[in-house]
Amino acid sequence: MGLNHDLARDLLSIKAVQINPDHYFTWTSGIKSPIYCDNRLTMSYPFIRKKITKAFVELVEKEEEKPDVIAGCATAGIPHAAWLADELHLPMVYVRSKPKAHGKGNQIEGEIKEGQKVLVIEDLISTGGSSIDTANALRKAGMEVIGVFAIFTYGIRQSAASFVGENLKLRTLTDFDQLIDVLAEDGELQEKDKKKLLEWRNGL
Repeated sequence: MGLNHDLARDLLSIKAVQINPDHYFTWTSGIKSPIYCDNRLTMSYPFIRKKITKAFVELVEKEEEKPDVIAGCATAGIPHAAWLADELHLPMVYVRSKPKAHGKGNQIEGEIKEGQKVLVIEDLISTGGSSIDTANALRKAGMEVIGVFAIFTYGIRQSAASFVGENLKLRTLTDFDQLIDVLAEDGELQEKDKKKLLEWRNGL
């Protein structure tokens, strides 16, 4: 069984992902969803966070372009960016959703140099807006964004189209479809609920 399945099962085991086909959660974007993903919980589980870091390292090794810097999306992407940067012995920065209203007014924290190749790390891709904003802030600062890596994606078509439109490569460790498959395999999701969940996601 591949990493996607294993990691999906890990996220379910620590309740980082919760599914309720009958009572929807409300995302920050306002979207009503039968699934809620809180990958911040992975910070509290050393075995799982190490598995995530190792998986990110393997993705980096497969890519032709290698990063000079690892950038974390504030806030949930920051710890995973730090662990990956440490494993790769690379500099790390993090990017706020908007510039600070005080001090130096930084949006990017950490040392950057124009022309550096940067890899963006995010915990979760829903609409993709925060990751794309992070990438564009780095581009505006003169850096070359070689891609966005995330732990999980809902696989929303609009999100995928947005990354293509911004010429951003997206790679994730696991996704909505893998999660649904694991739940079905473990007998925790009836076929009618599986169909309902897929119809919800495919309708976005």
